[in-house]
Amino acid sequence: MDSAAAEDGVALTKAAQSGDVVALALLLERHRAGMRAVALSILGPGPDADDVMQDAALTALRGIARVRDPDRVGAWLRMIVRNRCRDTLRTAHQGPSIEALAPLPSADAGPEELLERHAMRDWVWEAIEELSPTLRVPLVLRHFTEGVTSYERIAQVCGVPVGTVRSRLSQARAKLAESLTATAAEAHSDARLRAEASWNEAHDTLATAEAGDFDKILTHRWAPEVALMAGATPLGGRDRLARAMDADLAAGVRQRPVNVVAARSLVVWEMDILNPADDLHHCPPSVAWIMSLRGGRVAQLRLFHPSRVA
Repeated sequence: MDSAAAEDGVALTKAAQSGDVVALALLLERHRAGMRAVALSILGPGPDADDVMQDAALTALRGIARVRDPDRVGAWLRMIVRNRCRDTLRTAHQGPSIEALAPLPSADAGPEELLERHAMRDWVWEAIEELSPTLRVPLVLRHFTEGVTSYERIAQVCGVPVGTVRSRLSQARAKLAESLTATAAEAHSDARLRAEASWNEAHDTLATAEAGDFDKILTHRWAPEVALMAGATPLGGRDRLARAMDADLAAGVRQRPVNVVAARSLVVWEMDILNPADDLHHCPPSVAWIMSLRGGRVAQLRLFHPSRVA
């Protein structure tokens, strides 16, 4: 690459890091051939290579701000593709693994580090909000959670076949690209503040529940018609949620937030589960609270235990 092209690449990278969607699109287009060559060399032609290319574009979208050396953005993009390919092969031959698909934060990671990692640029969340709930949920689970990223896990959460998940993700990615262009120049709410508020709410919800007042959370912060869901099937409302929480607390089970994803209409809290010393297998080791909001209140809750999927 000549010096003029290199300087142009650096300029595009810095512009993308500042939130310029057009610059990011130009970067991806400039390096698309090299990225696809990596995918084809590992996976060969077919839908898996196409999925990896789409995944890599969204990974770049959420991670471009953390590129330290703009001169090497091409190598960074090819590394993303290579890692996604390896994850695809690992999943195909061994079954999905939380650690392989999306490593969990270190035990020392604090709220500030987690918020910095996962509070997306405002325009990204605005574009996600333009998606229908049917497309939004699998996209957020695939790209922004820590432990519900595999097609099989998303299928279980949504109550649909894996093929449907792949189809919805493909549609969501295409619509997201269109929405980004439409929303990039608008003034948006502060996603980092929203994530911070949700992080605090997760801690407050657990503390209130441990104090015996989970019903107050359900009354004042959740919708009157809130439903506990299994896929697309309602299992119960407030009473069932309150009984389940009280039963776990009475058994000595506690939860610790490890990741927060917060959009206006969809929130995911990922928790480590701490079982009592005399019953270490009372509950699986982790759970994701996947909450759909209506009017700012939780209208639907899906509880998903990643460890239960082989």
